[in-house]
Amino acid sequence: QLQASGGGWVQAGDSLRLSCAAAGRILSGSAMGWFRQAPGKEREFVSAIAWTFGSTYYAESVKGRFTISRDIAKNTVYLQMNSLKPEDTAVYYCAVRGFTHPQALGTMDPDYWGQGTQVTVSS
Repeated sequence: QLQASGGGWVQAGDSLRLSCAAAGRILSGSAMGWFRQAPGKEREFVSAIAWTFGSTYYAESVKGRFTISRDIAKNTVYLQMNSLKPEDTAVYYCAVRGFTHPQALGTMDPDYWGQGTQVTVSS
């Protein structure tokens, strides 16, 4: 259902852009976003976007460095990651939940998950 891509190995301060393409149409009122899981840690919320109106929400740890966006015509959400830090190293997962405010996506179980893409940031 969700296909994530764009991960890789970069140095601190570099940028990456993740993409997550949905196989079908994302329903109006859905929230789509990104989570990440570092080795030995629990999965954490990163960012989400309201599919219809485009409002966004970010975890404090990425605010000002990451930007989430979406392309409705392509059923795709993006995560532009700038000024990457070693602590951003994780597997990044995209997710979607219907009829959800983006601020709530981090506290509710998504309907669908993507397969994850590895981001490694070296110091």
